[in-house]
Amino acid sequence: MAKDLKFFMREKKDEIITVKGPKSFTDDKGKVIDFEIKVISQSEIDKIYDNYTKKSIAMDKKGKPIVHSGNIVWKVEKDDSAAFRHIIVETLKYPDLKNEELMKFYNCVDVTKMPELVFSNPKEYDYVTKIIMAALGLGEYPEMEEEKLLDEAKN
Repeated sequence: MAKDLKFFMREKKDEIITVKGPKSFTDDKGKVIDFEIKVISQSEIDKIYDNYTKKSIAMDKKGKPIVHSGNIVWKVEKDDSAAFRHIIVETLKYPDLKNEELMKFYNCVDVTKMPELVFSNPKEYDYVTKIIMAALGLGEYPEMEEEKLLDEAKN
């Protein structure tokens, strides 16, 4: 039997998942607001992390490059917190943290600061990070099973 590779040739489609937001975000009727999360690919996640990685030549105390076994030693600095906040901004479609009006309200010009401003309560921020991680397949949905959470969002 010949193996068919057509099952691995998928068109790229945006997948948006609707989940309940933190309990502190309610509409005028007191109902918890639904958040919309765009599922991004692993390559997009990697690209974001790469943008927050800085590579430079390691220097000794005298300012000379460090060489080990004939090779230059590289100093790698990563800002994983900023990278993950950028992932939050890229994945959240509602609320849209890149929205000009929302950014103006928070007096913010750096989108990577928006998650900390909008979700300033540590419990809210933790909840949002967990639902995003779960939507990306990197964790479990908080407080509820995934099916129950998705069912409630549909109603």
